[in-house]
Amino acid sequence: MVPSVLIVDDEKHTREGLQQALADSYDVSVAASADEAFNLLEAQDYEVIVTDLRMPGKSGLKVIDKALALPSRPAVIMMTAYGNIESAVEAMRRGAVDFLTKPVNIERLELLIQRALKSKTLEVEVKQLHERLDEKFNFDRLIGHSPKLQAVIDQVRLVAPSRATILVEGESGTGKELIAQAIHQASPRARAPFIAVHCAALSENLLESEIFGHERGAFTGAMEKRIGRFESADGGTLFLDEIGEISSSTQVKLLRFLETKAIERVGGNKPLDLDVRLVAATNRSLEQMVRAGKFREDLFFRLNVVRLTLPPLRERPEDLPLLLAHFIKEFSAENGVPPLVVEPGALRTLQSYAWPGNIRELRNFAENAVVLHRGGKISEYDLDPKFRGAPSAPPPAAASPGDPAGAPAADVSLSVEANEKRLLHEALLKARGNRTKAAELMGVSRRTLHRKLAQWPDLDVLDR
Repeated sequence: MVPSVLIVDDEKHTREGLQQALADSYDVSVAASADEAFNLLEAQDYEVIVTDLRMPGKSGLKVIDKALALPSRPAVIMMTAYGNIESAVEAMRRGAVDFLTKPVNIERLELLIQRALKSKTLEVEVKQLHERLDEKFNFDRLIGHSPKLQAVIDQVRLVAPSRATILVEGESGTGKELIAQAIHQASPRARAPFIAVHCAALSENLLESEIFGHERGAFTGAMEKRIGRFESADGGTLFLDEIGEISSSTQVKLLRFLETKAIERVGGNKPLDLDVRLVAATNRSLEQMVRAGKFREDLFFRLNVVRLTLPPLRERPEDLPLLLAHFIKEFSAENGVPPLVVEPGALRTLQSYAWPGNIRELRNFAENAVVLHRGGKISEYDLDPKFRGAPSAPPPAAASPGDPAGAPAADVSLSVEANEKRLLHEALLKARGNRTKAAELMGVSRRTLHRKLAQWPDLDVLDR
């Protein structure tokens, strides 16, 4: 699409000459006054405005004010025959991107227009990026309606606008970084950087340099000065994941920052004042580490201004269907396949699973299921045995003369009825719901199997 440019000048030969000079590269409109320009700006959008400063009636400064009040803000370039420092400063202060003196150098004007268009494109991209970030990390993306999750979200809403340091606790995979990003996006710092550091992934020396930066020559191999994550996060939020893994020396430096709001680079002696909001996360109990002498008590108190505790997935099973549907939709779109259908029996089985890897494990399960089934259905018979509480590769048991071949071994710790029910369930699973095959595995008639199913309707297995 050809970029649109509006020329505003009360001198006819100037505006028409510029229109002719730019017509090969741009869609050019002209206006003889500020009021005429206002009418054109109401009728259509322009990407760049080139306006004279001094005109009868309203000046070019009024054109700047009008242009920058529009929803789609065009870039404005000011031009005048009365070039002086005061005019240039005032035009730039009002929002002009650049300044030209008459007579206008066409090559210079085209260069400034190109520069303005690039700047406007970058501005639009940044705006879209922030909108995507707001959408990705807003509270609506914290999926679930369980009371435990909603309690955490309510806390996040309260603390996000503050400057308070926040400690996020939770098992691995519960979404601690997602919560930290949501806090950042809901805070006044949302347009400033969000910097994440995963403390457990770096050695002691590398972590200290990564967080605080270092001066040239601070240690062997430090060939140049390095800006650390604290400095990069100035004005924004620094997220330190697995804070319990940092060394004693790093704990001391972190404590100093929380007390003074200043850091020193490794090998430096000049304090650097910073405005950084700290959010720390851990999957370990810092209180137990304090009692064991592995974490500084004073640092713990400084970090523990506000504590958020994320519930594991096993404590919010009512959220699993929503999370699973979200991940299936995401990976189905990513792989260009119809959404996978999860049958009720499979969903109940998944809800009863403990999910030691929490949401991260569920997300991996959803991607695997979408890729392997590619738009089909998944039943409880398609699930890995671990989801049913059975070992993934049970050792073969020798069948006694009275046992049906291949039938699962009974558990002597259960009652006869419980064993019979369990054996029937396993036989149905092994037969993928085919009752005739299940009866053969059990060594009973199909009529007997039907009678047992009527006795235990909670097995809820249909003939396939």
